[in-house]
Amino acid sequence: MKSPKFPIIRATLLASIAVSGLAVATPTMAQDQIADEGEGGDEIIVTARRREESLIDVPISVSAISGDTLAAQGAVDITALQDKTPNLTLQIARGSNSTLIGFIRGVGQQDPLWGFEPGVGLYVDDVYIARPQGAVLDIFDVSRVEVLRGPQGTLYGRNTVGGAIKYVTNRLGSDFGGKVRASYGAFNQIDLIGQVTVPIGDALSIGGAVAWYQRDGFGTNLTTGAEHYDKDVLAGRISAEFAPSDDIFIRIAADKTIDKSNPRHGSRVVGNAGLAAFEPTRSVYDTRAGIGDDNKVTTQGVSLTGEFGLSDRLTFKTISAYRDGRTDTLIDFDNTAGPVLDIPAFYDDRQFTQELQLLFEGERIQGVAGLYYLDARASGAFDTVLGLANLTILTSGTVKTKSYAAFADFSFDVTDEFKISGGLRYTHDDKTGTVFRRNFTGIRSPEFGNAAAVPGLIRTNYTNDRSFKKLTPRVSLSYQPSDQLNFYASYGQGFKSGGFDMRGDAVFTPTTVDGYDSETIDSYELGLKSALLDRKLFANVALFKSTYKDQQVTIQAPSLAGGVVSFVDNAGRGEIWGAELELRAVPSPYFSMNAAFGYTNADYKEFLTFIGGGTTPVDVADQRDFQNTPKFTASASATMSSDFLGGLLSFTPAISMRSDSQLFEFATPLLDPDGYFLVDASANWLSDDERIKLSVNLRNLTDERYRVGGYNFPGALFGNSIIGYYGPPRTATFSVEYRF
Repeated sequence: MKSPKFPIIRATLLASIAVSGLAVATPTMAQDQIADEGEGGDEIIVTARRREESLIDVPISVSAISGDTLAAQGAVDITALQDKTPNLTLQIARGSNSTLIGFIRGVGQQDPLWGFEPGVGLYVDDVYIARPQGAVLDIFDVSRVEVLRGPQGTLYGRNTVGGAIKYVTNRLGSDFGGKVRASYGAFNQIDLIGQVTVPIGDALSIGGAVAWYQRDGFGTNLTTGAEHYDKDVLAGRISAEFAPSDDIFIRIAADKTIDKSNPRHGSRVVGNAGLAAFEPTRSVYDTRAGIGDDNKVTTQGVSLTGEFGLSDRLTFKTISAYRDGRTDTLIDFDNTAGPVLDIPAFYDDRQFTQELQLLFEGERIQGVAGLYYLDARASGAFDTVLGLANLTILTSGTVKTKSYAAFADFSFDVTDEFKISGGLRYTHDDKTGTVFRRNFTGIRSPEFGNAAAVPGLIRTNYTNDRSFKKLTPRVSLSYQPSDQLNFYASYGQGFKSGGFDMRGDAVFTPTTVDGYDSETIDSYELGLKSALLDRKLFANVALFKSTYKDQQVTIQAPSLAGGVVSFVDNAGRGEIWGAELELRAVPSPYFSMNAAFGYTNADYKEFLTFIGGGTTPVDVADQRDFQNTPKFTASASATMSSDFLGGLLSFTPAISMRSDSQLFEFATPLLDPDGYFLVDASANWLSDDERIKLSVNLRNLTDERYRVGGYNFPGALFGNSIIGYYGPPRTATFSVEYRF
């Protein structure tokens, strides 16, 4: 059962009002600055170009947010970055709990199915995460998160046509210490997080972190009685660091996450075409799905990182990693008790990556050269159950990928003020795809437990292989008249290799056996980074324009004869342009403000697709728009602090805004999200010895109902399955943390 949320909200609001009044009191100077990294006037260090640099020196549009800041403001997972970063969409995929959908500047993850690769690269400690399943990373044991906007085709290579997100965990160091954190909140939320570092001698340290998240559902499955939109996650990391000298650093790390949260089935937007009595749910978080509530996602990995100083200017770095994951899930598209349109599914993936880097740091030349290798296998299967026709369509398949790359990226200081930077990356991908699709008479196929199902027409059955290769350049010019000002202009190209459509139906689209082609994006950017007024005001501005060619677009459409038909088009050409502004003001050690604004204008100039199963492509650019790309995004927050009861008391109100957007390339008025505002507030008290921290976090104070995903399968055979998925309601969380 869910806990009553309104008493918690009322109590928390009273506490926040009290904190707000105290925070504006005249402070003493017991604290030098607001505690979190980047909130004061300190220099922010990032590794966007694979080496440590001041943020102001990097000729790339980058946002960097510390883990302490995210935790202090109540961020649950990395999707909270969407509320703080311009032109970013980062959400949990429809019908899942831990699959990530990411878009930057209109470019991103079109389809979370196995074999279809993301357009925004996710990296954990420089290890590329090839699949979106299990990629909704929780905020614990994290030093900072960097969001790199625009194609990163040189340093990060494949599948960063939109940008990259770098999740950087904490290094252990050589001091004994740790922390424990306990949280309780609305809907019986209970979070327990522990972290410890234990030095063994002068050169070796071992450490680990564990996080346990439990929460009742925001809604209820009215058919089964189970919680809906709940959370049940156990995650852990363990690592060992060996640093016998300043020139040698070796780290081995392992992590595992088990997510047993119930599947998300969504909520009906309209009735079920009169097939049975339909009663709307009282809450958008409720469902009437009858497929069941079994769901489990397991992801794990191990990595070995070594850094060796060969000289004062030369460093060799090696990163080896293996990861695998398994997802067993259920999606009830029709949201009724019967199997009108049900999808039981599983995904299985594994990957090995090896990267070698040689970093050079000279007086006027800095840069990195390297080699990269990936060996990955993604597979899965699902049933499309059409209960009204007593028909099931089994779809299964595997994509094997081997990727090889060589890259180099260097900067040259022509003068103290003028700098030029450039790089190249050569990528060669070999892919083998196997796809099988078959009709069965009966509810579910033998793959999903119905041995009595009668096999019928084989719709797809092929194995094919293709190779893709591309040389992607990057160049930038920087003019820095001072350490506080950087004007830059840049050009970069991104590349995502082609592949094979795992849902491809060779009966309706015979060309699916040939696979789809690569996509590329050419992006131009003008920018300014500045630290003004004696480093009390920071302003970053970027103007960008991109040409998107052969964009890979997944089209899913209902078919009366063949269930749900999917095919991948290379959609032609699009143009994207826009602007970004990020501001940070630190007028005093006890007050800071942050603001961000993004504008994206994305327009298809050509969109070629096969209409009605024809063999001649038709240009429908005037009927298509970019998905998950609002024109406007904005956010603002302020942190006010005061010395109070032997510690520092801080209060942070925050607001974020997104304008209207589309869930698919074609307009779906019943599902497409309207623009919305989200209001949050956080209060934190940190003791003078920085050992004890108390926090109150309020999320979505106005209890906004905003749609983040949906499925559109109208028609009687599909039960008029038009369902939506929604962001979290108003929540309040109390936390206590002790550091030792």
